[in-house]
Amino acid sequence: MNPELILALSGLTVLLGLIGWPAWSRHRRLRTGQRPFPAAWRKLLQRQFPLYNHLPPPLQKQLQAMVQVFVADKPLIGCQGLTVTDDMRVLVAAQACLPVLMLHGAGDHPHPYPELRQVLLYPSSFVVSAKHHEPGGVVSEGREERLGESWQEGIVVLSWPDALAGAQSGQWPRPGQHHSTEDQPAAHNVVLHEFAHQLDQEIGPANGAPLLRPGQSAQTWAQVFQRAYEDLRWLVDAGEETLIDPYGASAPEEFFAVAVETFFMQPRAMSERHPDLYAQLKQYFRLDPTLW
Repeated sequence: MNPELILALSGLTVLLGLIGWPAWSRHRRLRTGQRPFPAAWRKLLQRQFPLYNHLPPPLQKQLQAMVQVFVADKPLIGCQGLTVTDDMRVLVAAQACLPVLMLHGAGDHPHPYPELRQVLLYPSSFVVSAKHHEPGGVVSEGREERLGESWQEGIVVLSWPDALAGAQSGQWPRPGQHHSTEDQPAAHNVVLHEFAHQLDQEIGPANGAPLLRPGQSAQTWAQVFQRAYEDLRWLVDAGEETLIDPYGASAPEEFFAVAVETFFMQPRAMSERHPDLYAQLKQYFRLDPTLW
């Protein structure tokens, strides 16, 4: 066969592959999301992720589809000898997919976190090397213990025990339990926190200003978040108790992440204490957890 013809056919094959791959991937995700949701997975979420029980039926169905796609598409890798089970995959996926129910393929084409490559799970908190910027421009290095990390390269790192504890936190009681608004568990959720960073990193390094949705005002977002961020810093410096995790006072990107945690895990308290902030997040996520 003519060498030029062979080369042309090879190029055509590659081109067809590049064109066909997205369509095939879309079809595979569609079929995965349409499969019946395993009964064991549903019982797991009902028992270990109480918020699932409060979702309206359409959002439960959407979350089920996205969880199945996430589990099929995103490798969850155990570190330091941790064995990752299906239960662990489902619980991480459910928490990660909650914020993007109406963002990443709502309807018949769920595609949560298209740029996410893998999730690393540790058996406990882990230690990393970190740089600290001190006053006067001095940069020091040290080692820090962390519960999670989000990398712009599409990698999320989580402490599994803390991911499990986060699923059970917030205003959402387990069946048979009742939490008053005055005595709610802490709203800390490491999965929501790190995946909020993934959203913040969609258009560059995390800075507390993610890609806004159509109809949102970047100026209003900046004003509301800056004011709430400064208020939190003042309260933390004054030693006052805060609804939003004090860790959010450390940087704008951390404030966004902890605000997302509070939005989903303590929405009623947040809507009462920080109505402007809640309104911005409600518009961003196209969700209103106070109605659940």
